[in-house]
Amino acid sequence: MPASIAPRKARPVDHLVLPTASLDGARERLGKLGFTVAPAGQHPFGTVNACIYLADGTFLEPLAVGERETCEAEAIRGNVFVARDQAYRFRNGEEGFSALVMGTGDARADHAAFVKAGISAGNILDFSRPFVAPDGKQDRAAFRLAFAADLRSPDAFFFTVQRVDVPKIDRSPLQNHENGALGIREIVLSEPNPTDFQYLMQEIVNERDVNAHSFGMDIRAANANIAVLTPAGLKAFLGAGAPQGERGLRLRGIVFAVHDPEKVEGLLSANGIAFERRGARIIVHPAKGQGATFAFEA
Repeated sequence: MPASIAPRKARPVDHLVLPTASLDGARERLGKLGFTVAPAGQHPFGTVNACIYLADGTFLEPLAVGERETCEAEAIRGNVFVARDQAYRFRNGEEGFSALVMGTGDARADHAAFVKAGISAGNILDFSRPFVAPDGKQDRAAFRLAFAADLRSPDAFFFTVQRVDVPKIDRSPLQNHENGALGIREIVLSEPNPTDFQYLMQEIVNERDVNAHSFGMDIRAANANIAVLTPAGLKAFLGAGAPQGERGLRLRGIVFAVHDPEKVEGLLSANGIAFERRGARIIVHPAKGQGATFAFEA
């Protein structure tokens, strides 16, 4: 490698965006799955969330529309986050899995790289919002987002997030989950011909090495595996289906590392949650308030 070309360093998965019709509905469903759900947070552009924070530093972001008029006005003004959320809901309904978000220390550099690679989805977004801890302590968080997408995949988008101002708040109470979830082990996407999107995924993860196999391809982020599977692979690994002939990337599933799968089984049974065993994984298929297939494994 020439000395002038710096080696790539894979980005970490930061969080996953799960649109929902109602934060109350998502809180109820995710609570029955054994997750501790944080208090609701308000974005300045009209959306609201109630996150699930994990001990590995990643989190899930169930996202609802709080102020529809504000969201619509922000989308018109060019807010990519809101515009993509609106487009996803229009095409797919109010429940789903819309975005894979990677961590970064320099969103401006990412934006420039996305523009150069031809995958930028729009302008950088800078925003801040109040943050309230479980003990009531308040602080302010500020973020900078750089967006990437592929027109061939209108129902999946990607962005990097830079934490410009990080609240000094202890999140450990929110990272303690009844189901024993420790972190995100894998994110699963689907597409009939995964390698058609190899270049896009390499740029998003910032990693050149790709493991291609008969069920699709894997690319390793700094803290989790990202799998793009064919319909056959999706069925084999998650027991999930994809509509025949559907093209374009779709975000489908999340695999969580847990302390004790047997405890997860008992919890799900006690809470009336249907699940299936597939190899070493416990699979829970999407439902209202849970827009993706969830898998739990030791």
